[in-house]
Amino acid sequence: MIQAPMPPPLRGDDTAWLLISTALVLLMTPALGFFYGGLVRRKNVLNTMMMSLVALGAVGLTWALIGYSLAFTTGGAWLGGASHALLRDVGLATGPWGAYPQLLHFAYQGAFAIITAALVSGAVVERVRFGSYVWFIAAWSVLVYAPAAHWVWGGGWLSRLGALDFAGGTVVHINAGAAALACAWAVGKRKDYGRQAFLPHNVPYVMLGAALLWFGWFGFNGGSALSAGPVAVLAFVNTLLAPGATLLMWMLLDRWRTGRPTAVGAATGAIVGLVAITPAAGFIAPAHALVLGALAALPSYGVMVWRPRWALDDSLDVFAAHGLGGITGALLTGVFAQQAWHAPTDGLVAGGARLVAIQVLAVAAVFVYSLIGTVVLLKLIGVAVGLRPSEQEEGIGMDIVQHGEEAYNRGEGAVLVLERRPPRGEHSP
Repeated sequence: MIQAPMPPPLRGDDTAWLLISTALVLLMTPALGFFYGGLVRRKNVLNTMMMSLVALGAVGLTWALIGYSLAFTTGGAWLGGASHALLRDVGLATGPWGAYPQLLHFAYQGAFAIITAALVSGAVVERVRFGSYVWFIAAWSVLVYAPAAHWVWGGGWLSRLGALDFAGGTVVHINAGAAALACAWAVGKRKDYGRQAFLPHNVPYVMLGAALLWFGWFGFNGGSALSAGPVAVLAFVNTLLAPGATLLMWMLLDRWRTGRPTAVGAATGAIVGLVAITPAAGFIAPAHALVLGALAALPSYGVMVWRPRWALDDSLDVFAAHGLGGITGALLTGVFAQQAWHAPTDGLVAGGARLVAIQVLAVAAVFVYSLIGTVVLLKLIGVAVGLRPSEQEEGIGMDIVQHGEEAYNRGEGAVLVLERRPPRGEHSP
């Protein structure tokens, strides 16, 4: 009779590193709120930030109830089981994933589920009912995110084929990018889309959010080594280098196209680079990380420039930044991965052409599943509770309509001035 391998002994250094990494990844969700919040109009900034923040509660709860079990119960090719539902048998002893308490693995992976759901919100900000959105991300995290995580990370069919995704290029970013396209189609365009310029209301928020996201991403990628060792160092360094290359390439493209680099463009370029290095961070040489980062700027930049011609209103370019950035990174992982840099198999540059085909299959499978699953969920929620506010409510802004608050209080003085303004046609004193 073959016995299951014994769990590894607890290591304090691995536990400490994963605790820090979990905190860093959790920071990324409010950081995303600042990044997205700065990009929208001022009448929608609180609602946009809340759409990130609420994922900590809605997705955190579903992850504990059933999501973690479906993703990380081993055995099934397509889906895990219910043996860890409500955190049954998930305690302070080490488990199959590393030399740290399995409860910490639950928390770390839960932070990934939370940020993935929050990313999707950028496609539909300024025009969706908040309650409907909460129902959507709760259901999506169980029915779409958890199966994809199981396929790639939980011992499912893609991991058995040899697909590589170090920290979430496929599970997180392609998944969120495909869902963003589905959301933009199912919810529809903003009422003034194509007729009015939607300018960022607070560029410093955008830059603050991007900086905090980059900071948190060191835990996102470095922590995915699941130990405090050489692979964590490699992922950490690549997370420094690749986004820097993307940022510089983005500014060069901006200068070539418009004559000047923009702050929003630089922040966006850094995020695209972070997305692209995520699947490859622990598998490729630092020199290749620089090349990957520079290349990743090209398709995402091109789609963002072309996107205003789309019929779909992907409000904050979630597909271009996360979906396309994730696709680029996943495919280039198949090109640059090397066993000499801790990859389980060699990519194209080291003579392993088969890995490229496996990466293409993984990208296509997760993209199609997320696209279809998201459309079905939104249609069901739309029938049950509705998705859109009225045009009048949309014109007023989601902050007041959905939350009864304003981000920027104009103060009593401003109100009095408005009230004392003479009727139209009369002369001011």
